[in-house]
Amino acid sequence: MKEKERLSDVTWKKWGPYVSNREWGLVREDYSAEGDAWNYTNHDIAEAKTYRWGEEGICGICDDLQKLVFSVGFWNKKDKMVKERFFGLSNGQGNHGEDVKEYFYYLDSTPTHSYMKMLYKYPQNAFPYEDLIKTNAERGKEYPEYELIDTGIFDQNEYFDIFIEYAKESQSDILVKLTVVNKSEQEAPLIILPTVWFRNTWNWGYNNYKPQMNAENSDCITINHHDLEIKNVYAKNVQKVLFCDNETNNERLYQSQNQSKYTKDGINDFIINGNSQSVNPKDFGTKASFLIDENFNPKETKTFEFRLSDQDLKQPFQDFEEILDSRQKEADEFYADIQCGIKTEDEKLVQRQAFAGMLWNKMFYHYNVERWLKGDPSQVPPPKSREHIRNSEWKHLNNEHIISMPDKWEYPWYATWDLAFHTISFSLIDPDFAKHQLKLFLFEWYMHPNGQLPAYEWDFSDVNPPVHAWAAFRVFKIDEYLKGNPDLQFLESAFQKLLMNFTWWVNKKDNNGNNIFEGGFLGLDNIGVFDRNMPLPNGEHLEQSDGTSWMAMFALNMMRIALELALYNNVYEEMAMKFFEHFLAIANSLDNMGEECFSLWDEEDEFFYDAIASSDGDHMYLKLRTIVGLIPMFAVEVIDDEMIEKLPNFKKRMKWVLENKPELASLVSHWEVKGDESKHLLSLLRGHRLKRLLSRMLDPDQFLSEFGIRALSKEYDENPFTLNLNGTDYKVKYTPAESDSGLFGGNSNWRGPIWFPINFLIIESLQRFFFYYSPDFLVEYPTGSGNYSNLDEIAEALSRRLSSLFLKDEHGNRPFNSQYPRFQTDPDFKDYILFYEYFHGDTGRGVGASHQTGWTGLIAKILMPRFSRKNIAESETETPKNVEF
Repeated sequence: MKEKERLSDVTWKKWGPYVSNREWGLVREDYSAEGDAWNYTNHDIAEAKTYRWGEEGICGICDDLQKLVFSVGFWNKKDKMVKERFFGLSNGQGNHGEDVKEYFYYLDSTPTHSYMKMLYKYPQNAFPYEDLIKTNAERGKEYPEYELIDTGIFDQNEYFDIFIEYAKESQSDILVKLTVVNKSEQEAPLIILPTVWFRNTWNWGYNNYKPQMNAENSDCITINHHDLEIKNVYAKNVQKVLFCDNETNNERLYQSQNQSKYTKDGINDFIINGNSQSVNPKDFGTKASFLIDENFNPKETKTFEFRLSDQDLKQPFQDFEEILDSRQKEADEFYADIQCGIKTEDEKLVQRQAFAGMLWNKMFYHYNVERWLKGDPSQVPPPKSREHIRNSEWKHLNNEHIISMPDKWEYPWYATWDLAFHTISFSLIDPDFAKHQLKLFLFEWYMHPNGQLPAYEWDFSDVNPPVHAWAAFRVFKIDEYLKGNPDLQFLESAFQKLLMNFTWWVNKKDNNGNNIFEGGFLGLDNIGVFDRNMPLPNGEHLEQSDGTSWMAMFALNMMRIALELALYNNVYEEMAMKFFEHFLAIANSLDNMGEECFSLWDEEDEFFYDAIASSDGDHMYLKLRTIVGLIPMFAVEVIDDEMIEKLPNFKKRMKWVLENKPELASLVSHWEVKGDESKHLLSLLRGHRLKRLLSRMLDPDQFLSEFGIRALSKEYDENPFTLNLNGTDYKVKYTPAESDSGLFGGNSNWRGPIWFPINFLIIESLQRFFFYYSPDFLVEYPTGSGNYSNLDEIAEALSRRLSSLFLKDEHGNRPFNSQYPRFQTDPDFKDYILFYEYFHGDTGRGVGASHQTGWTGLIAKILMPRFSRKNIAESETETPKNVEF
């Protein structure tokens, strides 16, 4: 299979969709004195300002060091500017935070990007920039966002469907096809500007080498760069080539002298204003566009072809269609093999677009914090105040890699715990990339010397749930299953670095040294009663059931990795024992805090809660039912006798601990009671507590939605939770979609919606519990129905609920699109899938970042059959044993 063969050659990934959808408004581009990233670079100045750390574009591609970028610009002859970048609202402009206001869809991609396809819907009338800004500014948080479709700009179908396809003939020979469809009943003009430019690396004072490009005729741009394979960019049937430089227009933005006569916005100025002085008449520069000026008849479709090549081609388009067709067929072949066990075409469509979204959201990420803090030699030094604004303790951080982003417009910066979930789905199609992503964040130029993993660029020191070890082992097992051999070097390397991260958690987040962890908001934003990152006024502190449970899960993940490595090197038996005992200590503390032996499990309510601990040692439950109380489910591991017998030292030490520390042994889900097929269970939950948690989780009036598990119990819809603490009233109401709170800002909301990462871990935990318990362990599902199911059946049912967000229902509708009827019925919209950040807790409507295929891309894993045809072929009657797939 061609694509699988290419995966073994990393040079096939040299070029890919590594261009950000937005570079403005980012911390790494912010050189202001106040740290006002959203306004220091914004959409209005983006066309004229050269960036320091990266580039942006519409459906762009670049090499893996982003030396050269190719993207496409458009002008409908009515907009105030050439459409070179997607428009959206900044955090302060949106009534629910930052928000892209365009419609584009990732339709296909192979892991090596040998074939890619996406769709952009470009209006034929003037883009309503001011209307979107003004109307959203007038709306409070209690109102929905004002979207592009709300402006009426699509009402008469006056827009273009622009399909962009890429196909590689070789690693550095890339074909580009634009298929433009006039969806209107009217004639419409369109200027197309395929654009190529060098990222500006010469202005900062480190390397004075300035590459150039030029053109001797209108159908070829020649690339002159000492370190690039691409030599030529070819075009078919264009009018002319326009040149300028990728240099800031200082005169326009800052009323100071320009370094170049032909600045970054020169081509835009020529197109919009007819300014012939803004482009270089000698046809050379560091940025160039082919000019294509076309009129489209009603409903007319036209195609346009381009080619970036390392060859001097006399007939660059002679074999164009043949190559494109071959790569598309190879993509179909690759995914046919991946999807061989998936039953319906609709499921295949959703999964393939999920994979496409994840692959298109790979991005070149460049950020050297020390250089950012000090400034560049040839630039004005930043004000001293910036060293105290953010990230000054991360001077070692120097990132320059292709990284999986949550969303290249809304979150064009990595988030470490998001990325851990990304790797699970990536491992199904490109396990080597998944492993490399996990290893990156353990390298010295990412991980802090103290062992902390960077959170995200707005605050690298923030604390996310420690899921890296979980992801590393899951990816290791999937990789082993797919390839037939364990990558022990990857697992051992990850384990060694994760030891440092575990130590950081123990030293920094265990407030009193009692194995109770206060991790702050832990990625769950506004889920708490108040800001969990802030100190309480009278010396109290928060004892977090989720922080402690995440650490129990971390300890079990590390133990499991050590056990796997011990099968090959018995030195790791000691490490496995260390984490076994650490888990026991955390389990003990969860139930026995302080002299009063306070437990985060409330026996009266039979639920886990956070608690406020006063300075004198008293505790008070925060009896708010959120997914925080479900997270103890995630700390679960099952080990069978077969593995234990292979590790005699571990077995001996474990036996001693359990016999000599009965107070700990009693906490470990009755380790001595063997489950189905002589398995042992390590968990924070014994059977009774598990059933009591599930009784709430599976209650439709509390956590169970038609589309998954809500982040907050629905009981607070009509009866909000209230708390008076130190004279201040706090109130938490069930809000199933956008947040109505300013807590943590932005559009993130954990007070009712459905989030994929937590739902995925719930499903996986239920499957692990089922692996220990027999099918006779039954739970009422849904609560109050009188019907009972085993844990595996419940896990499968939750998977179907999550899948139903995207799949057509009996009426042909997809719930994630429920806000707009047109998206459900219009054939030009209804089968294009957006993978939102989270989903309405009652209707399933997509909410938040619209292209966060990152962790919502877990749907690709959920849609995958539990066992592949290989397993079934080996045994038609026997369920595969402990397959991590």
